[in-house]
Amino acid sequence: MNSQRKGACGERELLAILQAHDIPAHRNIQRYVGGRNNPDISAEFHGRKLHIEVKRRERLDLRAAINQAVSDADGKAFPVVIHRSSRQPWLVTCRLDDLFKEVDG
Repeated sequence: MNSQRKGACGERELLAILQAHDIPAHRNIQRYVGGRNNPDISAEFHGRKLHIEVKRRERLDLRAAINQAVSDADGKAFPVVIHRSSRQPWLVTCRLDDLFKEVDG
């Protein structure tokens, strides 16, 4: 499976999981645009906007992925990376400082 197809499949899979848990979410249909305020998936969790970068890879540069999410969220949403490799569960990564900002509100 090529990387673009694998990424799109991962986005659809994650979107279905979020929606199954009644989390309002939608996939960005502006493929390959990237940049600020253009997440793979936009969602809302407990009243907070999420900027979700989805990574479906065997090897992931997690630091680069979270830096992308933080930069692209541009302070307008909570930046997270949700990722998994083959036959593994989904994981969520965020910066601790961002998590405290969300919790402390």
